[in-house]
Amino acid sequence: MARHYSTKDFFRQMPNDLLARYFRKGNLFQDFDFATMKEGNPIALFDAWLLIPDGQRDIMDTEFREIFVMSCEKGFTAIIDEAGFQFKDNDFEVFVEKLSAFPNHYQRAMITFLDHNTCWKGATRFYHADTLPYWRKRKNFSQKPAAVDDASIKQLAQLISNYFHYTEGRGKNCVVEPYRRGELDYFFAYPEDYSQQSIEWVNGEFDCRPHNPAFEVIYVYSQSEGSLDLNFRGSYKAIEPLQGMFAEAILKLDKLPPDPKDTRVYDLAPLLQKSFDFTFTTGSGIEKVIVKKLRLSSRVKKGDRITLEADTTQKPDAVYTLLNQISKTLPMSMYNITQVELAASVVVDADKVAKMVTFRITYPNSCSLKYDEVGLKLRDMLEESGIEPKELIQEIKIAEA
Repeated sequence: MARHYSTKDFFRQMPNDLLARYFRKGNLFQDFDFATMKEGNPIALFDAWLLIPDGQRDIMDTEFREIFVMSCEKGFTAIIDEAGFQFKDNDFEVFVEKLSAFPNHYQRAMITFLDHNTCWKGATRFYHADTLPYWRKRKNFSQKPAAVDDASIKQLAQLISNYFHYTEGRGKNCVVEPYRRGELDYFFAYPEDYSQQSIEWVNGEFDCRPHNPAFEVIYVYSQSEGSLDLNFRGSYKAIEPLQGMFAEAILKLDKLPPDPKDTRVYDLAPLLQKSFDFTFTTGSGIEKVIVKKLRLSSRVKKGDRITLEADTTQKPDAVYTLLNQISKTLPMSMYNITQVELAASVVVDADKVAKMVTFRITYPNSCSLKYDEVGLKLRDMLEESGIEPKELIQEIKIAEA
């Protein structure tokens, strides 16, 4: 479930001394008595906040929203990852101990923003990448180090810009930001998107204002694996050219290495059985996993599909009741299961109720799970349950032996 932001609630969650530091850093509320304001009751502060001129308040509210987003477990992980690059060994250990001593993630995020701003931008980039689904992986790259010099970064930006400008009429400008995260190299590219016009309040006036947003292309390169993950929400035909640009500018390769066919497939057949049990460890935080939807594809006529979906809130096996009904009139041997939608109840915070995470698995090897903390736990669950993709070639060899 998405976390809801409001300025008043943000003030309520943040200790008074940190709010005082933030505002006084911007020369605001110098005479406001934060010491006598009751913790968790920022009514007087919120009233004063509403009197700040719109333009100045908008800038700060943007920062508050960013701090709020980073005030969670994933945000703290991203901060630590960026700090690991920014600080030397001893300084890093001191930094981690310092942040870990605070009682909650709101304070950790605000302290990082105020006192360690060199870690802030990279951490927000990592957090954002962790929330994105549908990454495309390409293997078979030689294990060359990524070039992160200015010339190589500008070359990648120019290649991306030229491609989108001449094929789609956008992307005239582009900037690329490189980051190091453990053993991985991240590259965040921001080409210029089509001009848009949005309805906004500008200086108290309700009006339409044109602007030029950016869209994003994110690369994650693993030198040790010789693999490249790409996240781009656009035309599929742009995937390989974007991979080729990275190979040319960052890896200094003459051409994009051939992509070995991914022979991994999800084994969805067991999910046709009502008796199938998902396997997960006690410490994973996973409480239960329910099948919400099944898609069956005909083996006889290409394109013919049957989708079964039911309300599982009261009856967890409702989908299987439907399946049993149609199996009386249709031979199930003529159909393969090609997509399943699952709902998993996962405890993320011991002090809060479990959250429901819904995701899809599509044959042969597509999964909508993210690569964040919860997503990785659920992928482990799929592997333990025997569903996670396996190499067909390897299975054939084992069978032959």
